[in-house]
Amino acid sequence: MDRRFYITTPIYYVNDVPHIGHAYTTLACDVLARYKRARNYEVFFLTGTDEHGQKVEKAAIAAGETPLELADRVVKRFQALWEKLNISNTDFIRTTQERHKKGVSELFRRIEAKGDIFLGEYEDWYCTPCETFWTETQLINGACPDCGRPTEKLKEESYFFRMSKYQQALLDHIEANPDFIQPRGRRNEIISFLKEGLRDLSISRTTFSWGIPVPGNDRHVIYVWFDALTNYITALGFPDDAEGNFAKFWPADAHVIGKDILRFHTVYWPTFLLAAGLPLPKKVFAHGWWTVEGQKMSKSLRNVVEPNMLIDKYGVDAIRYFLLREVPFGLDGDFSHAALVNRINSDLANDLGNLVSRSTAMLGKYFGGTLPAPATDDAVDDAFIRRFPAAITAVDELMNELAFNKALQAIWELVGAANKYIDETAPWALAKEESLRPRLATVMYNLLEGTRIIALLVAPFMPETGASILATLGIPRQELRLDGNDAWGQLVPGTQVAKAAPLFPRIVTE
Repeated sequence: MDRRFYITTPIYYVNDVPHIGHAYTTLACDVLARYKRARNYEVFFLTGTDEHGQKVEKAAIAAGETPLELADRVVKRFQALWEKLNISNTDFIRTTQERHKKGVSELFRRIEAKGDIFLGEYEDWYCTPCETFWTETQLINGACPDCGRPTEKLKEESYFFRMSKYQQALLDHIEANPDFIQPRGRRNEIISFLKEGLRDLSISRTTFSWGIPVPGNDRHVIYVWFDALTNYITALGFPDDAEGNFAKFWPADAHVIGKDILRFHTVYWPTFLLAAGLPLPKKVFAHGWWTVEGQKMSKSLRNVVEPNMLIDKYGVDAIRYFLLREVPFGLDGDFSHAALVNRINSDLANDLGNLVSRSTAMLGKYFGGTLPAPATDDAVDDAFIRRFPAAITAVDELMNELAFNKALQAIWELVGAANKYIDETAPWALAKEESLRPRLATVMYNLLEGTRIIALLVAPFMPETGASILATLGIPRQELRLDGNDAWGQLVPGTQVAKAAPLFPRIVTE
């Protein structure tokens, strides 16, 4: 079995400050990357920034700086936020890096050598904010069908990619690989789009200069999507290091993206790869958008949710938990402070926090903090213990489907079962009878062993919380591995267990 896993975020455009949508995608990838590492996979997790194109050039001129100065300034905001969100990316690609430019030029040359790139003339309606050309019939009242902003008619010499040539091959691939486009509804959308017929794609511009020059004709720069999408292989060392990370990790296991860029990732990118004779990614997963208190996020409404502010106010693990628990991954979700506070108070403070603090406090009270060996087994113990292997299997399947909120639900069912086990076994009553001490030992052992496994499952979502619970149980911080550690009975009797500090203090609302 191949224990390698390659996951990517889209690369984020540097003409904007990072918002909750960027954080959401990156966080989902981080959780899956951490989970796979815990399962003993060698993981390559890529994120980065898209720094070329007309929008960046225009924004830089307006700000009185060069495009690279603008990119250098904005990229630091993304990198600082990823650090604050505890993102464990392997690499950070920038499209202005030499390694990237080299790979894009090589991909262009390979496809051109096959006769699939030719020089022609392009005339159509162009939306600068979306970096997309539209035909007259696709416009809605003369405006861009995606963003609703005005378009302008452009006519220029352009290199074209024979995308139409790969229409049937791509359709065949999608039909043969039902998991290639996720969720399923998005797959149907792309199949419908393909069946309408693919046109050849303009892949160069002459009206601006901020980009990678076309090999052999530097009057043209390579179209931003041909440039940007190639990051997924240039970060692996394509074409220079064909036997290194590229051979090891390509094709990607999952490209995780927002639904607005689905077509670029499931039509443009696969056809470029088919033309270049390279394998296609295994899965493209398009998640939904966040609204804020029921309204679309927009600068004009001044309701863009700023992740740094949320982290400062509520803590990083609470934000990580909320974003992946609140909404099924793939659907649109609504952000509200009330929903966030409710999750922190009920799920994190009441359920998980309470379990850890009650368990460790009782162990301190009844056994001086020293974990006893289990002695007797009752039906209630067997029923509790049996829940764990079943939940671990379910979580694994759900993580592979990127069903993060369902995986968290399955983990929280264990948290609920552990809290119920306390109520059913009533350790405080057992502690009153010296003859019931072996029974009390069994209950305390089971409770803390269950808490250990819950901490391991929680750790990819909330790394600090998982590590903190395990440290309380005397387990070193680096032992967040699930593979081999998720079997019952690994907590060693005699271990000293500290009384846990409150994990998530309740938030008092007015």
